[in-house]
Formats: sequence, C-alpha cells, structure tokens
Amino acid sequence: MASGDSLRLLALDADDLAVISAALQDGVTHIGDIRWEKAHHRLTIVFNRLRWEAEDGPHERVRSAIQLGCVVAVKARNVRPEPKDAVLQLLAITFEEGDCPAGVVRFAFADGADLAAEVECVDAALADLSAPWTTTHRPAHGG
Repeated sequence: MASGDSLRLLALDADDLAVISAALQDGVTHIGDIRWEKAHHRLTIVFNRLRWEAEDGPHERVRSAIQLGCVVAVKARNVRPEPKDAVLQLLAITFEEGDCPAGVVRFAFADGADLAAEVECVDAALADLSAPWTTTHRPAHGG
C-alpha cells in the first residue's frame, strides 16, 4: 500500500472484525476521542493508528476512526472519564457471540482497561481520516 492510500474496512461478522482489529492493533486514543451516542445507537472511537500495512519505508501513523452501529449499551472497566487527554493503547477488538446475531464487541486496552459494546449485530466501519505521518516508534510483539 502506498503512503497516500487510505484504509476503509467494513465488518459484518467476527471474522471481518478480526481484520479491523489487526489494522488497529497498537492504535492510541484519548478518552476524549471516544463518543457514545446512545440515542443513535452508535459508538465512535478515533485512533492514531499504526499503518501495519505499510511495510516498506519509514513507520507511519494515521488518524483513523472506527464506528459501531446497532449499539445497545457500552460498559467500561478501568477507564476513567477524566482527564479527556488520558491515553489508551488498543491491544485487540473481539466479538463475543450472544443470541445470534447479537453479542458484545470488546475493545481490550493495555493496563487492563476495556470497553464492552453490547450490539444487536456486528456493524462496524473503519476509515482513515488523515494523511499518514512518520513515527520513530513501532511496537515489537514477541512470539
């Protein structure tokens, strides 16, 4: 993927959501960039996403947003609403099936924090919002 290419992904099931999770792994967000719109059944989180797909050249980040639709409720664990500039680092997004097609989309963050979005079905979209910028830090994952 060239440096200027924007990523746009849709997820309608757990397998699709795993692809979005991989794209957002190690993304960072601020508490103030998490928006739960209860009346519209929508959860939006804006991240500075590491462009894992850009393997050649310098490491890059890009401003991206994931939006979940059909959200019934959102619960947080070890996530304080203040200060708004507190940083969370995403580890993974998973789907825990309930009464099909309903379930819970879980955002697992470093240091034991997570958000659990109870959904009627998987309905997610990820889109890059900015041009990428270079970064000197690229997380290393042992295996």
